[in-house]
This record gives sequence, C-alpha cells and structure tokens, in this order.
Amino acid sequence: MAFDYSQNFKKLNFRENPELYRVGIGEQGVLLAEPYKSELLPHWRFKNVEVARVSAAALTEAFHKYRREGDFAGMDMARKFIQMGYTRSRRYANHRSGQKYEGAVPRALRGVSGAHGRAVLPREPDEEKAKSALVFKKAWDAVEACAEYRELKREWKTWYG
Repeated sequence: MAFDYSQNFKKLNFRENPELYRVGIGEQGVLLAEPYKSELLPHWRFKNVEVARVSAAALTEAFHKYRREGDFAGMDMARKFIQMGYTRSRRYANHRSGQKYEGAVPRALRGVSGAHGRAVLPREPDEEKAKSALVFKKAWDAVEACAEYRELKREWKTWYG
C-alpha cells in the first residue's frame, strides 16, 4: 500500500498512533512523519564523505535504538533517511546543481513523478558526492539486511497494508 498523503501530518504523531503509519514505496513520507522527521532530519547530511559517515552512523544508531524500543515506524523512517542520503548523494554526484531535468516542473504537475517531458541535463560528475553515496549505500544495505527489520516490515504490511 502506498503512503497515505491524505492524513493531517501537522497534528499526527506516529509514535502515539503507529497503526496509521504506512511503509509506502522507497522514501515516501520521509519529510512528513512526525516525530521521526524532527528526530532524524538534524542528522541527515551528505556534503562530503566525512559528513556522510557521521550522518550514516547517527541514522544507523537511531535505527537500532528504535529496534530496541520495538518501534517499527521509527526503524522504517531511519531506513528512509539513510536511503535518501544515498539517492540525494547520487543525484548530486551526477548533477552538481542537484537538478536532473531542464526547466521547472509546471505547477499542475508538481507532486507527480516523472520528468514530464523535460530534457535530462548533461551529467556533471562530482566524485566527492559519489563517495558520500557509497557510505549511505553500505548503511542502507546493512539496515535492509537486518532480519528483525525484514520480519517486522513483512508483518506491518500484512496488518496495516
């Protein structure tokens, strides 16, 4: 089941109402689900390799803290921030500006995935961001390999969609 974007995220606390949390696909909801967004966002950085190492370590530690507390939504949100560290680092590794496509997305198409017919900009490699991405990829693979996380994720999707 996709992440439910119709919820009132300004008032919803997923720690108090974990049954309302949906895993979704990839990084869906990563910048919406509280209190996890506020707890994890300050640790999310990928400027260079050293910053990425510190960030990935802090996010991985948060993942394990939530695991010890039996907080699946927190575990999944930490995983999403680690995944987003990888995907954003890769974006900047390929395009120094962070923009993959030419031009702005028309207002009517904002929030819809895809390039919307826009041309892909030429790649401008950034080796430092590529190295940062590898740091996050290793951390992402490690949390995804956690047997407890995989089992809880399977159960969560069965119970809540």
